[in-house]
Amino acid sequence: MQSIVITGVSSGIGLAAASVLIQQGFHVFGSVRKQADADNLAKKLGAGFTPLVFDVTDEAAVHAAAGKVRKQLNGETLAGLVNNAGIAVPAPLLHQRLADFRNQMEVNVIGQLNVIQAFAPLLGADRSLKGRPGRVINISSESGISGMPFVGAYAASKHALEGLSESLRRELMLYGIDVIIIGPGNIATPIWDKAELLDLAPYKNTDYIQAATGFKKYMIDNGRKGLPAEKVGALIATALTTPRARVRYAILPGNPIVNFIQGHLPKRITDNAIAKALGFKK
Repeated sequence: MQSIVITGVSSGIGLAAASVLIQQGFHVFGSVRKQADADNLAKKLGAGFTPLVFDVTDEAAVHAAAGKVRKQLNGETLAGLVNNAGIAVPAPLLHQRLADFRNQMEVNVIGQLNVIQAFAPLLGADRSLKGRPGRVINISSESGISGMPFVGAYAASKHALEGLSESLRRELMLYGIDVIIIGPGNIATPIWDKAELLDLAPYKNTDYIQAATGFKKYMIDNGRKGLPAEKVGALIATALTTPRARVRYAILPGNPIVNFIQGHLPKRITDNAIAKALGFKK
């Protein structure tokens, strides 16, 4: 039985990917940060699932988890690593606390590399293991190629992850390990319930408060109408198993033709449309 490691499986995309891959016959090692979540998921997902408890920013805990997986693989390679864990720390960039910005980058960029370094030997960088090299799937975002107002820190982290993935894909060709990016648009997950609790009070005396309040409502409303997480889970399974995977997959809600047109409009036209929608320009 082939095995996959997925980070951030407590809900949303990670949980959906774990469910899909277990149904396809894989054994999934899934990371969560709380033991209670690990216990609940072990009951929910059954024998095809082994929980790992770590925060992606905790180097010692991540390497300890990799050691646990190595023992269970019994000399075989890992078929895949799905880097899904991540956070969003929204704020107007001019007023965002640098500590919050650093935390965004620590989790979404440095944490991803931490996990990759720990598990790369099991994917085939350790040539003593038996089996085909595995694949790394990095979950980026539509924000990995575009940056909307008030989510600049998140967009910066996903742009960085895209660049990291590009370099890593070329470096890991030495071992036959592929690196694939998946960039979802709005996905209907519990993250939008958390977003509703976002406190904009720190920005009430800035010029951005009115626009940020409207943008928050817009993002939450559209996010809840997004694609089901199971769609991304199925795409992750495809990226892990298809013989000739693309280097990047995008999965966006809405009309594909409209998405294509919007994605290829000149930047200045898009900028002006956003500025007018937010009340920055008449």
